[in-house]
This record gives sequence, C-alpha cells and structure tokens, in this order.
Amino acid sequence: MKSACITGISGQTGSYLAEQLLEDGFKVYGLVRRSSTFGTERINHIYDNPNLELVYGDLADYSSLLSFIGDAKPDYFYNLGAMSHVRVSFDIPEYTFDVTGTGVLRCLEAIRKSSPKTKFLQASSTELFGSTPPPHNETAPFHPRSPYGVAKLAGYWATVNYREAYGLFAVNSISTNHESARRGETFVTRKITRAATRIRLGLQEKLALGNLESKRDWVHASDVTKAMRLIMDLNWADDFVVGSGEMHSVQEFLELVFSKLGLNWKEFVEFDPRFLRPSEVDALCADPSKLKKITGWEPKISFEKMVEDMIDHDMKLAEKEKLIEKNMP
Repeated sequence: MKSACITGISGQTGSYLAEQLLEDGFKVYGLVRRSSTFGTERINHIYDNPNLELVYGDLADYSSLLSFIGDAKPDYFYNLGAMSHVRVSFDIPEYTFDVTGTGVLRCLEAIRKSSPKTKFLQASSTELFGSTPPPHNETAPFHPRSPYGVAKLAGYWATVNYREAYGLFAVNSISTNHESARRGETFVTRKITRAATRIRLGLQEKLALGNLESKRDWVHASDVTKAMRLIMDLNWADDFVVGSGEMHSVQEFLELVFSKLGLNWKEFVEFDPRFLRPSEVDALCADPSKLKKITGWEPKISFEKMVEDMIDHDMKLAEKEKLIEKNMP
C-alpha cells in the first residue's frame, strides 16, 4: 500500500487530495493543528476511513514534523498547509512567513533527515508573480506583492534548493486560485456565493467588498489536486504552473453569481476600503502549457460549472438558515 502525508488536510485543497488518494487505495496521514474547536468538517465524510490517520502537529514546530515524517516514512509528502489568506498576511506578516515560508524548510529538512526517498510537493502559488503581467509560465519573473507571496517565494526556493543540494524529489505546483463549495467563507469567491444566496432568501441585505477589478485564473480545487498527483508521479522532479489560462475579474464573478439568482448585484454590493490590500495584484493568469504537454492535464470543471456548484451548495445552507428562522419563537 502506497502512503502519503498531507499538511493542511483539513483545508479545502487538502480534503480533495485526501479523498482522491483514499479512493485509490493509499494510506493517508494528515497533519492537523490542535484547536479548542473542531475544524475537520471538510473531511468528516472520510473521517472513519481505516486508511486515514490524523496526527497533531504544526508547520511551526520542527519536532512534530520530524516525528510525523519519521514515523510514517511516506512515499509522498504534500505540503498544503499555510497561512493562506493574502489580505490577512499584511496584518500578521511574521506569523505568515514562519508558517508559509519557514514551514516549508522544516518539512524539507525533516524529510532529508528521516525519509530522504519521500517525494515532496510544495503547494506554491501564482502570487509569486505578483505585479508581473500575465500570462505566467515557469520562466516568468517573480515579483510578489504581499507577505503571503513573499513567504510562498521563500518556500518555492527552499524546495528548489533541497532538490539541487541534496537530490531530493522536491517539486513546486505553482497553482492559480482554486475554489469550490469547500472554500472558506472569508475568501472573496465564497463570500460572494454565501452572501448572494442569503440575500436571495431575505437573510442578508448587503455585501461589502473591496477591489472588484482584480482578475484571477479561477479553477476548481479538485482539478488542482489531480494536477499535483500527476506532477508527483513523474520520474523526475520539476516545477509546474497549474491553471486554466482563463481569467475573470471579481466583478465578473459577482455578476455571474447574482444573475444566476435573478438579482442585480449593483443593488446589494457596497465598497469597503478595509478589504483593500496595501499593495494590490491586478491580474494573475496561468500558462499551463508545460504541464499539459508533459502530463496531458487540463481542468475538467469549467469556471461556470464551478460557480454553479458553489451557488447550489450555499443555497442549501441558506435554506436551512431560513427554516431555522421561520421556526424560531
């Protein structure tokens, strides 16, 4: 039985990856942080799988990573854990760098020390490119525009360095924004679908947003994890940009969601400067031609289908809220 370790397993992307690996007969070890509240709702549907084992640990704690990797000695290690909210990274830059940047180094060092045959994948980000005009391929210049982007860049280069210095199978999956119904509600796409469905049912009146002009290459998280697996199954280690090559603005996303609910977004959306970043990234769009040429990968879920799935999921949540409200004394 092949085995894989996943950091960030309770996050959106980690949950899809764990699901896919378990379906293919893997033994999956997931690293989770200790918290006073349960944060495993995204993996509740696979929680009882006998091939899933969750272990307490933290990317900020080398000893827990060393134990995690040394005990499991997995065939594959996917580092999906991070402080991943770009706007919040400006508020907590040191913590962001420690977890999202130095955390990668801790993983790599633990692998080098205790399981050097383990294949390692760093979930990198097109935030590395920042102000570099799109499209972005593997040779595009890096110019991150946030503490999150800078931390991800440190993780990227740590991965490259351990590959070159120690011969580890260490790769970067440089992914564009990936979304789904499992996306956290503080991220702009899910914030929009959650608010729009609540507005449609009279549970909410307004939605506050920041920059509507930002453009992103949005793909479904499950397509991104499939790309990661293809990258890890190669016989050589290399870095790949992952995305659809299709770009949409926040306003386009907004318009699509509200129109599918029969609403005019302009009647409900308000501008709030608190959601602006000190330095903005105007446009990110992948050029995944290298990945497609080598592995044949391309996204299976379209932008519109992804949005429809998110709306359907959040409408069900809103309907439950409405029912509770109706039955309250």
